[in-house]
Amino acid sequence: MKTSIRALMDSLIRKLRSFLAPVLDHLPRFSPYLVTLIAALIIVVGGINLFIELTDTLHTEALAAWDQRVTDYVLSYRSPGLTSYFIAVTEIGDVNGYLVILGISVLLTILVFKRWKYIWQIVLVLALASISNMILKRFIDRARPGIEHLVVVKTLSYPSGHAMSAMAFYGFLIYLVYHFKMHTALKGLVIFLLALLILSIGVSRIYLGVHYPSDIVGGFIAGLIWVFFCILIFNLIEVFRSDPLT
Repeated sequence: MKTSIRALMDSLIRKLRSFLAPVLDHLPRFSPYLVTLIAALIIVVGGINLFIELTDTLHTEALAAWDQRVTDYVLSYRSPGLTSYFIAVTEIGDVNGYLVILGISVLLTILVFKRWKYIWQIVLVLALASISNMILKRFIDRARPGIEHLVVVKTLSYPSGHAMSAMAFYGFLIYLVYHFKMHTALKGLVIFLLALLILSIGVSRIYLGVHYPSDIVGGFIAGLIWVFFCILIFNLIEVFRSDPLT
């Protein structure tokens, strides 16, 4: 997938360079890359705009009924054991959890992969998701569910910051792990566990009473937008660096 994305971008750059050939002498050599970057930005802005448009349904009775049904179903499974599990999971999806994973990633980079670009890429994806989440929360201004909260929360509800950051951070880790050279069974296990962690973090916020199910869905969608956008940009950078004409 990684190779195919780079190949696709390389083909796109070549076509843009050919298209701009008549005027390329009067433009910077990186013009095709600038056009591609602008296109990628349009895609992510369009995705975010679609996401915001979808939030118009937050005040509909149909979505309120769906939120209530899902919440009631999840809360029906509350027990001391599950409460302990979901509190632990929700901590993994918080600042301390990300610091631990980043520490492990740095250690693996030093000992195994020796590619520091992975670290700054992971940090950038998480930062973009976190900052945009704060902006979206203030823009949409949805209050938390009026039920018992099993953990303390101080911010607004939609989209879920835990769900959005988990999808962006652990979702991008899945992308990286998929391309690492490792035993197929081990790779499959790691990807499965990361996917399960993303899902568990989302469910934990419903279970703990601090989010509506639609908050989680919105967070997952927004986080996925950043994953796709960053994958495109990082691959564009790699194509640019390997281009002899730049």
